[in-house]
Amino acid sequence: MIAPAAEASDSTAITRPSEANSPEEMVDKSGSRIQQMFGEIAGRYDLLNRLLSGGVDVYWRWVTINRCPPQGNDPILDTCTGTGDLALAYWNKANRKVPVIGTDFTFPMLAIARQKQLKQKANPTNASLDFIEADSQQLPFAANQFQIVSVAFGLRNITNTQLGLTEMLRVAKPGGKIAILEFSLPGLALIRVPYVWYFKNVLPRIGQLLARNRQMAYEYLPQSVSQFPYGEELCQIMRECGYVDVTCTPLTFGIASLYIGSKPK
Repeated sequence: MIAPAAEASDSTAITRPSEANSPEEMVDKSGSRIQQMFGEIAGRYDLLNRLLSGGVDVYWRWVTINRCPPQGNDPILDTCTGTGDLALAYWNKANRKVPVIGTDFTFPMLAIARQKQLKQKANPTNASLDFIEADSQQLPFAANQFQIVSVAFGLRNITNTQLGLTEMLRVAKPGGKIAILEFSLPGLALIRVPYVWYFKNVLPRIGQLLARNRQMAYEYLPQSVSQFPYGEELCQIMRECGYVDVTCTPLTFGIASLYIGSKPK
């Protein structure tokens, strides 16, 4: 049973390329904007993920659940779960024998996650799979509960990154793992230059064309990635928030990175 809160292979870390540090207006990550933006694109979110990533986002989640696998019977929490793909991946990785909860504060995204949940074949031996509306900066769970706390492409959308990291650590069990899958920028200039051009000039146009929205979600994407810390910079922030044994593994030439840290025992 999940108790409510009393109140509401390691690799060389990447450093941030110089172009990502160029002065630019800070992207708006207010809670109201994030909710509205993802609410507007929820219906085509999965389709565009597969299209714009060439399907490699499925591989990234596979790497996450295999590098940070379930161990034992304690529950798993997936924050900023969106349409629930990583929560579902963890539930299946644990052979549906471990309770998994996905949280998000954008209801239209959760509605799609719950539709996916209903499509799973019912089995009385299955552990629970639940999707709950909640803010990742104030998770509605007591401390020290989850063997794994994960987030895929959602940490950079949290208004206060340190608060989100601290909340994930708070609800993890002592010795538990926190897995963070997030976009980054390639370290090799030969790959980085054309990728950044595509990311800033092509992807927003395709995304806006296929998922029209007033918040320009697919312009927000490259803006938020370019301003968000990654590689050793994010590892250091995690350590400052209390994480130990922090590692960073670049994926697909550094387009994404998987960070894994632990809660001290």
